[in-house]
Amino acid sequence: MDTLYYTKTYLASMAIGAGLALAGPALALDEVSYGTNWLAQAEHGGFYQAVADGTYEKHGLKVTIVQGGPNAANRSLLIAGKVDFYMGGPLGDMDAVKAGIPLVSVASMFQKDPQVLLAHPDAGIEKFEDLAKLDTIFMGKEGYVTYFEWMKKNFKGFKEEQYKPYTFNPAPFIADKKAGQQGYLTSEPYEIGNQAGWTPKVFLLADAGYSPYSTMITTTQKMVDTKSDVVQRFVDASIEGWYSYLYGDNKKANDLIKKDNPEMTDGQIAYSIAKMKEYGILESGDALTKGIGCITDERYKKFFEEMVQIGVQAADLDYKKAYSTKYVCKGVGMALKK
Repeated sequence: MDTLYYTKTYLASMAIGAGLALAGPALALDEVSYGTNWLAQAEHGGFYQAVADGTYEKHGLKVTIVQGGPNAANRSLLIAGKVDFYMGGPLGDMDAVKAGIPLVSVASMFQKDPQVLLAHPDAGIEKFEDLAKLDTIFMGKEGYVTYFEWMKKNFKGFKEEQYKPYTFNPAPFIADKKAGQQGYLTSEPYEIGNQAGWTPKVFLLADAGYSPYSTMITTTQKMVDTKSDVVQRFVDASIEGWYSYLYGDNKKANDLIKKDNPEMTDGQIAYSIAKMKEYGILESGDALTKGIGCITDERYKKFFEEMVQIGVQAADLDYKKAYSTKYVCKGVGMALKK
């Protein structure tokens, strides 16, 4: 055998080796978990979409969604380091700062909190201010100490005597024409319509000026400090997931939602998606030009000052520790909108 033979054999073996290297296993995905704040529903759809259509994998992530619910403690799991991200909110952020717990919100999927107040369609309640005419407003404790205090400070006529505890049963509201009730834009109006046979009047607190962010991505300061790249990829992929969920084929995501929460129906999902679009829950304000997920200093400051005004937060709280704007407002995913 001559030198030419050995040369050809060597080159062939090198080519085979290179081919095997290229065909070898891909780099391992970074595994992270996201704890939601309630049972699986369309309001979590973008996260399920990013799992279902491979968007998280495209960003080098393997994501587990840890479903919330009445017996879940996902915020505590975040604090304990058992989940990497949590579906938080600004009040929880500020309370964490107050308690010295190093949590940071890095994106806000909902520009508007979907909290609403409901009234009977034939009770003469035509605008938000008219709710002050009601004898009763059924509210949970958190609403009573936050947005109801905000309402009393910013509108005439709302009074302490209107408050009655909301037990998450709409029957007392349905039975009383002079009553109002708290709700979630995407849930209670649909359920009341099914039960009562009429559609309640819906007043979105965000459209009346109440300005918290909602459905945020909250993580730990340690995660931000040590795995900032993972945080950025999770935020970007989640944003892309939301655009795809709202404007693309979301069947696989909805199948995952119904698998996690078997009581969820196609009718409820379709209603929720339609209302999120109609009211600009994800796409309004800064998100219209800077993309879903946007957080700005001006907007966060506005809500903080509202909470100071009603005595929920102290004026000297270093609230800027509660959030970061570095991961959002970059227009990520906007090209996916059709």
